Amino acid sequence: MTQIDYSQKIPNNVDLGSDKRLQRALERWQPDYINWWREMGPTNFNENDVYLRTAVSVERDGWAHFEEVKMPDYRWGIFLTPHQKEPKIGFGDHEGQDAWQQVPGEYRNWLKRLIVTQADTEPASVEQQRLLGMTAPSLYDMRNLFQVNVEEGRHLWAMVYVLHRHFGKDGREEADELLQRRSGNADHPRILTTFNEPCEDWLSFFCFTMFTDRDGKYQLLSLAESGFDPLARSCRFMLTEEAHHMFVGQTGVARVIRRTCEVMNEFPHADPREHGAIPLDLIQRYINFWASSSLDLFGAEVSSNSANFFAAGIKGRAYEDKYEEHTAMDQFYEFERFQNGRLTTESVPMRNAMNEVLRDGYVEENLKGVEYWNRECEKLGIDFSFRYPQRRFNRTIGEYAGSRFDLQGIPIDEDGWNSQVNGWLPSLEDKAYVKSLMQPITERGKYAAWIAPPKRSINGQPDDFEYVKL
Repeated sequence: MTQIDYSQKIPNNVDLGSDKRLQRALERWQPDYINWWREMGPTNFNENDVYLRTAVSVERDGWAHFEEVKMPDYRWGIFLTPHQKEPKIGFGDHEGQDAWQQVPGEYRNWLKRLIVTQADTEPASVEQQRLLGMTAPSLYDMRNLFQVNVEEGRHLWAMVYVLHRHFGKDGREEADELLQRRSGNADHPRILTTFNEPCEDWLSFFCFTMFTDRDGKYQLLSLAESGFDPLARSCRFMLTEEAHHMFVGQTGVARVIRRTCEVMNEFPHADPREHGAIPLDLIQRYINFWASSSLDLFGAEVSSNSANFFAAGIKGRAYEDKYEEHTAMDQFYEFERFQNGRLTTESVPMRNAMNEVLRDGYVEENLKGVEYWNRECEKLGIDFSFRYPQRRFNRTIGEYAGSRFDLQGIPIDEDGWNSQVNGWLPSLEDKAYVKSLMQPITERGKYAAWIAPPKRSINGQPDDFEYVKL
């Protein structure tokens, strides 16, 4: 069950051939997916050979194979991690019971909603990034973009398999709809607001893969705990691939910072813009935007839905095993409410705060990423510290939506916000400057002037390796 069968039209390790009806349904969906990819995937690069990794196993080690492939020929498939032991439900009201192999009828709609929402983010991010290949700062970065894109496509396949296999006609209709919505389309947008935001430059892409893909990691971690076993096993392997996406974001921003620091040392009295670099304070404003936008993806701080999902055993906490108690009964969570212009502390039942529990782990991990960036400044002797915005800043969902807070989370009025917002979030001038730098660099081993080379190549290749054959 661990090896992937690549002799099939749809690579898989789920014995797809034994269910001819399901196999035919997915093979009918496959051409529509390829058409969507050609229409909405990376523009102008479908006929180029790209050095991509493909999953050949779901084992922890040696699971990926690297080869040159045209993206429409990439072997998207269906991969579930194997059982390590008899699966049990690990939390909620059904703790200790056998995990479900079929959809429990009483939770069908909740499960479908969770799966469709997760699935919708995968093609949405491909659509957001479809033009970025045209302005890649190097072949190395172009290849990383395309690797992220094809793996988001495979994650869509993972969720579509669950919909087809376990939700019948409804699932097939939802799978079709996933190819009809479009990121940023006013009439038929993607489900979550962040996935309708334009991602028009590479600094945005790096921030997106740092912050938004990390939200994806935490959502997958919570679904990987699910008592619905096929969903849990799908998400566990998705997490293996997701790690590269966050690596691209964290190291990408670090390389932009490193290059700016180099320019500042070489020309200490000049504006970094004069030498084609991105000022550190401008990078901070991009961080503020994507960090706050991604915080919204967890939902409201107090949520009856999160309580219901946890109680039902269909969506848990990240790393549920680390908790001593798994029902979250008779436990409370303290958080800050904002009412009548004042912040007050309130305790709510732990189950109702599961979104916030997930967000806590996410914020903690992001803080480590910001410290990673600060070490780039320290190494080069630049006196600048990046900061992660307080979670009340610039929120549009939850307790703090509709109110104004500064970067430290202190309440301010609308006039105070308007007077300072261009120092906190990217201005039109900021965006125009960053976009002006987005000129493609396609020579092997060369990098744009605004970004430093990576510290190591991919899969041990030489520094001037031709990652994308143009």
